[in-house]
Amino acid sequence: MRILLTGTRAEPLRGRLEALGHEVAHVPLVRTEPLGAEPVDLDGYDWVVVTSVVGAEELSRRMRGRPARVAAVGAATAEALGGADLVPRVSSQEGLLAELPRPAGRVLFAGAEGARQLVIEELGADFVPLYRTVELRPELPEADVAVLQSASAARALGALGAATPAVSIGPQTTRAARAAGVRILAEARTYDVEGLVEACSSLS
Repeated sequence: MRILLTGTRAEPLRGRLEALGHEVAHVPLVRTEPLGAEPVDLDGYDWVVVTSVVGAEELSRRMRGRPARVAAVGAATAEALGGADLVPRVSSQEGLLAELPRPAGRVLFAGAEGARQLVIEELGADFVPLYRTVELRPELPEADVAVLQSASAARALGALGAATPAVSIGPQTTRAARAAGVRILAEARTYDVEGLVEACSSLS
C-alpha cells in the first residue's frame, strides 16, 4: 500500500510502516513557526500543560524557572521536555483533564496559537502561544491513503482538492477532515504512532 505522511515529521511512523512492507512518502502539509523568543517564566505554577512535541521543544528553549509539575499529552511530548509528572493514558486534552488531580492550582497551558481551549476553560489556566501552524499547498504524489495527524493537516489536504482518502489520528482530526471534504477510511483507536500503524494495517 502506498501511504502518504503529511505531518511535519516522518519518524518513527515511517519506519514502522515501511517495516510492514508499505511504500511511504513524506510530504508535509503544515509547518510550524516559533512565536517570539522572550523567556517564559514558569515559577509560581503548580502545573504546566503541554500538548505537542513542538510546544515542548519551544518551551524548553524559552522557559525560565521550573514548574512544580508538568503534564504532557503523549510520551514523545514528555520526552521532549525531559520527562513529565503526568502522561495521560488517552493522548488528548480530554484524557489529560480526566487524570489531572484536582484542585489543580495555578496552571499554564503552553501550546500553539489557536489551540483548543478546553484545558484553559476547564482549569482557568493561563495560556502562552509558543508557535503557529501554517498550512502548505504542495503537489502530492499518488497514494492509496494519507495519514492525518492534526486538524490543520486535514484542512490543508481538503484545500488541495485531492481525492486521496485518509487515516486520522483522532476525533478532532476526523471532524476537521470531513468538514474539509476528505474521506476518512479509519481512525486510530489510540492517538499515537501505535494507533496510526494499527489503523493503516486495518486497510491492507
